[in-house]
Amino acid sequence: MRGTLFVVPAEDLGWMLGLTATKVLRGTTRRREELGLDDAALDRAEAVARTVLTGGGATRDALVEAWVQAGHPTAAGRGYHSLFHLAVRGVICLGPTEARAQRFVLAEEWITSSRALEPEAAVLEWFVRYVRSHGPVPAADFLWWTKLLKRDLAPVLGPACDELDVLDVDGVEHWVDPAVVERYAGARRATATPLLLPGFDELVLGYGDRRAVVTREEEAAVVPGGNGVFRPTLVQAGRALGTWRRPARAGAPVAVEPFGTALPGPVDRALPRLTRELPA
Repeated sequence: MRGTLFVVPAEDLGWMLGLTATKVLRGTTRRREELGLDDAALDRAEAVARTVLTGGGATRDALVEAWVQAGHPTAAGRGYHSLFHLAVRGVICLGPTEARAQRFVLAEEWITSSRALEPEAAVLEWFVRYVRSHGPVPAADFLWWTKLLKRDLAPVLGPACDELDVLDVDGVEHWVDPAVVERYAGARRATATPLLLPGFDELVLGYGDRRAVVTREEEAAVVPGGNGVFRPTLVQAGRALGTWRRPARAGAPVAVEPFGTALPGPVDRALPRLTRELPA
């Protein structure tokens, strides 16, 4: 959707690409032309990929080498954009791992239970899923996240009311699953526990407007230079308090760069425990 890798249920990949692929491919046309990846070149790349990947797939290195051997140059970004093009078109996807690499596979071989949804039904399902996992949230954030358009979403807002509620937050409509509101009422204290989030956690990344989690100034510290690389954050009760990195020496707590002058005492005292709980 945004030139980013997403993990999605295999059976949903087809209808998700059905909603997003055309726009993505249109937006990358100029770059493909600059690289000399015309339709004929991409057709050759697909033919080689289908030969190499049939029956179990191959690693990226093996596929790129097969392209080179077949006269399809991959330097200067041509290999990446060939992979990108075939993935967005639904020809290939990532499959099983092989040692430290992950194999590309043919989507038609790897995905054996693909779901078929009409466009409006697909938008409705995606919108409800997004709201359930991110709400309360304005509809505008869903459009930012998926890169769909207002005209795509408008027809499904009525049916969405059968499953979702609409709240007024500072004069802006926010959509939410009523079950989330009910669960939060009994879990307010538990959700205030400080957390060490990874750099691309959806609590920060999953919204076009992130002011519920960070201020504009704080966001600049999370994404230095606006380059799309999100630093890990320390959060409490849904608000980011600073960024963190792993300790330089064993046994030390994580190193935190707070947004303010200091962390709240209970959060600072929780850092050793949070550090011990980090995955290796």
